[in-house]
Amino acid sequence: MAANAGTPMSGGRRRPRQRVMSEINVTPMVDVMLVLLIIFMVSAPLLTVGVPIDLPQSQAKTIDQDKEPLTLSVNDKGKVFLQNDEISVDNLLVKLKAIAETRGGNDARIYVRGDKNVNYGTMMQIMGRLSGAGFHRVALVTEYEQETKAR
Repeated sequence: MAANAGTPMSGGRRRPRQRVMSEINVTPMVDVMLVLLIIFMVSAPLLTVGVPIDLPQSQAKTIDQDKEPLTLSVNDKGKVFLQNDEISVDNLLVKLKAIAETRGGNDARIYVRGDKNVNYGTMMQIMGRLSGAGFHRVALVTEYEQETKAR
C-alpha cells in the first residue's frame, strides 16, 4: 500500500480554507434600535401626565416656554399639588419662596391648574396667598375650547 504524499488520506479533493468574515452584521442592531425608538416614542407622552385634573376650556392661545414651568394644581377634592407632590396650603408659601429663590426671584410665572369642580373659594384662597407672597405672574391653565354647534 503506497500512499501518495500529495493527496489526503480521505481520498477526496482538498477544500480551500474559508476566510474569516471580519464584517459586522448591523441588521440586528438596527432592529433593536428601531424597537427602542418606538418604545420611547410611545412611553414619553405617558410620563408627563402628572395630577389628573378635568380642566375648563377657553379659546386663549398657548404660551411658549424654555424651561419646566412651576405648576400648582388643585383637584376636585381640594387637595393642592406643587408640581406632582401633594402639599398643604399652610406650607405652600414657604415652598414657593424657596423655589423662587433658586429660580431667580418672584418673577417666575406660576401656572395654576384647577379642576372644573373645585370650590371657587379654595381657588381664591390659593390665588390670594400667591399674590400676598409677591407672586404676581400667575397664569390659569385651561384646555382649548372645542366649538359646539348651536341648536
